[in-house]
Amino acid sequence: MTAVPHTSWAVEPLHKIHDRQTFRCCAPALERYLQSQARQDSDKRVAAIFVLVQPPVAQVLGYYTLSASTIDAKEVPPELARKLPRYPQLPVTLLGRLAVDQQMKGQGMGQFLLMDSLHRCLQAAAGIAAMAVVVDAKDASAAAFYQHFGFIPLNLSASRLFLPMATIATLFD
Repeated sequence: MTAVPHTSWAVEPLHKIHDRQTFRCCAPALERYLQSQARQDSDKRVAAIFVLVQPPVAQVLGYYTLSASTIDAKEVPPELARKLPRYPQLPVTLLGRLAVDQQMKGQGMGQFLLMDSLHRCLQAAAGIAAMAVVVDAKDASAAAFYQHFGFIPLNLSASRLFLPMATIATLFD
């Protein structure tokens, strides 16, 4: 059984006050991104970066990124495509990165961050349409993590997965 997050933890947009340099996870690329690139992407509005902290300490314990995106309608499995308009491109939200500091491993923080991101995506989709959340899993372990939460592979790649917004809505009813 995974631990329930402490109520004083918060997920908030990345700011200059957040300590990103001590963040360590199992993927050096995810560490480098947070430490070297995330602020620039946020400032340029290329990605929205959200960090897990335990106030008043500003040390980043986990993070995820969200961006507006599209997918080719041909990528959607036929059983879902039949229910959608015949547009060549479909609006989605890209969950680009999700990582948890190694000191938080085994405490359910990956699930906590995923649920926070899905809730945020659902709220945003009420104002700016997105029919699904898409992730590009970095490896088989990451793909299994997302599939555990209902993500479905898109037609063109087993590592590119999506979760329809209608399914996400049922998580928060």
